[in-house]
Amino acid sequence: MAGELNERRIVATSKAQDLVFAVLGIIVLFFAMAMLATLVADLLIDGLSRIDMQFLTDFPSRRPSQAGILSAWVGTTLVMFVTALLAIPLGVGAGLYLEEYAPKNWLSDLIEINVSNLAGVPSIIYGLLALGFFVYGLGMGQTVLVGGMVLALLILPIVVVATREAVRAVPSGLRESAYGLGCNRWQVVWSYVLPSARPGILTGAIVGLSRAIGETAPIITIGALTFIAFLPPSPIQASPPFLNFDWLNSPFTVMPIQMFNWTSRPQAGFHENAAATGVLLLGMTLVMNGFAIFLRYHLRKGLRS
Repeated sequence: MAGELNERRIVATSKAQDLVFAVLGIIVLFFAMAMLATLVADLLIDGLSRIDMQFLTDFPSRRPSQAGILSAWVGTTLVMFVTALLAIPLGVGAGLYLEEYAPKNWLSDLIEINVSNLAGVPSIIYGLLALGFFVYGLGMGQTVLVGGMVLALLILPIVVVATREAVRAVPSGLRESAYGLGCNRWQVVWSYVLPSARPGILTGAIVGLSRAIGETAPIITIGALTFIAFLPPSPIQASPPFLNFDWLNSPFTVMPIQMFNWTSRPQAGFHENAAATGVLLLGMTLVMNGFAIFLRYHLRKGLRS
């Protein structure tokens, strides 16, 4: 009888502790969401009225009412294109190799630990690495290519980890069935494993790009311009070969740097411009994350059907 009462007391105590923990968690969640909503609302109130076609199509100016972000959003687009072109193929390839081909020994374990640790390295360390190696060591200068390379290094561990987790989630029975049909390892990986892991891989890649688009420290470290009133050369030209790669070696700026430049000015008009840039940057990030959710849903739906 005493043992049964003691057991009931322990169960009641555990339920009470769970309830207290759940209530505290809900309170912290609502507090954090309220703080975030307040910050976003303040940003929208200050910057939403400033967004118009003139703001999107004009270059920066010393007059707040005439300043725009044309060079900033074009530079951001070009840098993100280079980042995606470098980080996604390398990250996916490295993740597939580590998960499907690499022998399970101390060396692969060491690589796995270092990849996981690199995902938590502060972004300014990547900027210092790019400054010392790409800018000064290789003499590549402060260009769009270097900006894309440093951000690609920044998100590469994220893409590798996301790829490995997505590949690891593929059922082993799918691989065994493919091997039973006579497929070799490459055919199994390319035709069965990779299509099944594609939703998770793409989601991880887009989440990594969403982080890169707001990074400021590594871009400032490599010497990106804070005031630029011209655009890089167009990647597409009218005459053959119709592709122009001079834009890779062009100076640039990005939206986070433009925000940093405007917030350091004393005039209230520049602060409104910075808030408007923040709204656009937040919108671009939300669109990228929403696209990742949409893509994952439809790819998984296609796999189930």
